[in-house]
Amino acid sequence: MNELKIKKTIIKFAKLLNKTNLSPMRSGNISVRYKNGFLITPSGMKYDILKPNDIVFVNLNGKFNRNKKKPSSEWRFHKDIYKNKKDANSIVHCHSKNALVLSCMRKKIPAFHYMVAIAGGVDIKCAKYATYGTSDLSKNIITALKDRTACLIENHGQVSFSNSLESAFELAQGVEYVSEQYIECLRIGKPKILPIYEMKKVLSKVKNYKK
Repeated sequence: MNELKIKKTIIKFAKLLNKTNLSPMRSGNISVRYKNGFLITPSGMKYDILKPNDIVFVNLNGKFNRNKKKPSSEWRFHKDIYKNKKDANSIVHCHSKNALVLSCMRKKIPAFHYMVAIAGGVDIKCAKYATYGTSDLSKNIITALKDRTACLIENHGQVSFSNSLESAFELAQGVEYVSEQYIECLRIGKPKILPIYEMKKVLSKVKNYKK
C-alpha cells in the first residue's frame, strides 16, 4: 500500500474512533508502520477535518519534520511499540469508556471470560501510570504488553496493536467489550476466574481462530 492510501486509511479509522464512541472528540491516536518509521495522526486536530497531508511521518529515532503538523503527543509509545514488537504494523490508542473506567480503578482484566485471550495472554494487563507523552509512560506500556497485543493504561485508556489497522481497531473494540462485561460482573459480585491451564488451552485455539 502506498503512502497516500495508508494516510487515507488512517483517517478512515480515526473518524471511526468518534463514530463508534471508542474515543470522543480529539482523544486517542492511530498509526501505521511505514518504511523506517510510521505514519500517525496529528496532535490536537478534529478527526472529521483531517486531510492526508495532516498525517505525520515519524522515524524510529523519533525524528519528524518540525515545519509540518506535530505528531500526536503519544508518538513515543507508538515508536517504542514498533521497535519492540516486530509483528506490530498498526496501533490504535483510545479512551473508550469502560476500558478507561477500569484503568482509573487501576484494575487489570483477569480471565473472568475466555475472550480476554484476544489480547494474547491469560489476562489483560494495566500499564502503570505516567504523564502522557513521556518516555516513562512508553516504558510502562512496553512492560504491560509483554506477550500481549493490548493493555489498559492507568488513569488513561487502552492501546492495541496488530498486523493491520482493521484488526488493531477490532482488537480495541474487543478490549472495550470485555471491559464492559467485567464491570457488569463486578456490580453483582466477584466473578469466578478461569484457571491458567484452561486459558492456555483457549490461547492455543485463539491463535488459529481467524485462519
